[in-house]
Amino acid sequence: MTYVRPDLIVQQMVEAGARKAALPARQLVLRGFLGGALLAFATTLAFQVALETTPIVGALLFPVGFVMIVLLGMELVTGNFALIPLAVKERKATAGSMLANWAWVSVGHLLGCAMYACLYGIAVTAMGSNMDVAMAQRLIQAAEAKTIAYEALGASGWGIVFVKAILCNWMVTMGVVMGMTSGSTSGKIVAMWLPILTFFAQGFEHAVVNMFVIPAGMMLGADVSVADWWLWNQIPVLLGNLAGGLLFTGMAMYAAHRSREASAVKPAATAAALPTAGQAVEAK
Repeated sequence: MTYVRPDLIVQQMVEAGARKAALPARQLVLRGFLGGALLAFATTLAFQVALETTPIVGALLFPVGFVMIVLLGMELVTGNFALIPLAVKERKATAGSMLANWAWVSVGHLLGCAMYACLYGIAVTAMGSNMDVAMAQRLIQAAEAKTIAYEALGASGWGIVFVKAILCNWMVTMGVVMGMTSGSTSGKIVAMWLPILTFFAQGFEHAVVNMFVIPAGMMLGADVSVADWWLWNQIPVLLGNLAGGLLFTGMAMYAAHRSREASAVKPAATAAALPTAGQAVEAK
């Protein structure tokens, strides 16, 4: 397995952010759609396995979704929270293109998660004929725990979900970075698995996972309104994920390993120092 030095990883982060910011809206929505659906698949897998065994076994399997997203070049807005700001900082992308990326990818996530939620609801309840099935009840409980349970705590609940979101995306974006530490597919998979397992096993809040779990729970009968979803989860989680990815991974890695001289080097001059296209997969 090849190993990529941290200074070259930061260079990859900057260049990946620039490439993502340049993608057209159509591709961002489609890649976001597929990324959201893949993460939703992994979520139901983890929930199902947790019901049959223990939660830690479900958490051990959840990273399959993240791995597929990264290796297949799909988009994950939470990963982009760490990458694209670095490209903006080095003037390889604009603030406008960064915001457009985040917006279009989020639209794609919502569509992909909604599509999977509808299809999964049909499958797990046998077309609505068995609403008492364990997985349906698990999704209902999760949706209510992620919204009205925080609402019951008032301002403290909003603060708690925000902090959980920071902690979550600190690890998710570390998954992005860890995927850049190896030039081999197997090395990338192992490296990415570790931080994704860490966040999911501890019940932190991830915006894209919640774009599936909460609407799916609502479709199945959870006592959650659209206002509950957005005010007590989706908005604070998006903000917390942004803070965690931007500050604790993106800017922290940049400050720790990016030299002033390196940031001034043209991309063409650094291309020879980076892994080839066959070695490095664009991380999300």
